[in-house]
Amino acid sequence: MKFKFGLDFWNHVNGWLLVLPAVFMISLFTHFPIASTLFHSLFSTGTVSRPAEFIGLENYAYLLEDEIFWKVLFNNFVYSLCTVPVSMAMALGMAILVNRKIKGRSLIRMSFFTPTVLPMIAVANIWLFFYTPEYGLFDQIFAAFGGDSHNWLGNPDTALSCLIVMVIWKESGFFMVFYLAALQQLSPELREAGMVEGAGSWYYFRRVTFPLLMPTTLFIGINAVVNSFKLVDHLVIMTKGGPDNASSLLLYYIYENAFSFWDSSYAATLTAVLVLILAVITVIQFTTVEKRIHYQ
Repeated sequence: MKFKFGLDFWNHVNGWLLVLPAVFMISLFTHFPIASTLFHSLFSTGTVSRPAEFIGLENYAYLLEDEIFWKVLFNNFVYSLCTVPVSMAMALGMAILVNRKIKGRSLIRMSFFTPTVLPMIAVANIWLFFYTPEYGLFDQIFAAFGGDSHNWLGNPDTALSCLIVMVIWKESGFFMVFYLAALQQLSPELREAGMVEGAGSWYYFRRVTFPLLMPTTLFIGINAVVNSFKLVDHLVIMTKGGPDNASSLLLYYIYENAFSFWDSSYAATLTAVLVLILAVITVIQFTTVEKRIHYQ
């Protein structure tokens, strides 16, 4: 019994030693920055002549009264609610299409995936040309049908929608790869059994295929939500949050406070709120979607 206890003990020790490098790297680049940000949000922004002072929750009290913060937060939720489900639905549809034996399947797969490999800065510049008034692609198309020129990115009513369309175009191909890999892992015997039982294509998809894709859907959903709160480079190129913060998102507002206004403590406060929002959304996703996951 002593030998068995000693062997189990050293197995645990060896296991912890194996994961120690990963734990150290995660703690160094994830947990420590989060703790440092929370700590920094309790202080004022220091300068050369005036050091930072402990102010407690004053930054959070100011945040609750900040009208721009609430507007930016609303924009981000609208942005997420539009980009996440639409890009996932398009990714699933594209994956089902290219998983079939169709002519030119490799070319179609490449065309769907190409936007994913393009840098976000390049994508933003491409779509900036599309949205340019008068000589942009969209205005040229509308002009051919007798339409008028429109300042897509300069109009508060359309600026955020333009960003949403661009992000859906770029991210759908990336999520398609995961759905395609999951579809290729499904046993063909399931389809054969469904055909024997007389199940139609839609019924088979709804009752068999989609439930078995739920683990992949959970993974994609979490990544899609995180992506919807962390994109900032396209805003720098296309709108800079304008006009009148109509297209500004939470991470861009953090960027502005940190590097344009040099208010690092308030930026840390906003970052803490962002981390809290992502944590809550992730927990909700795990607790709700996990109950619907079926494994083959």
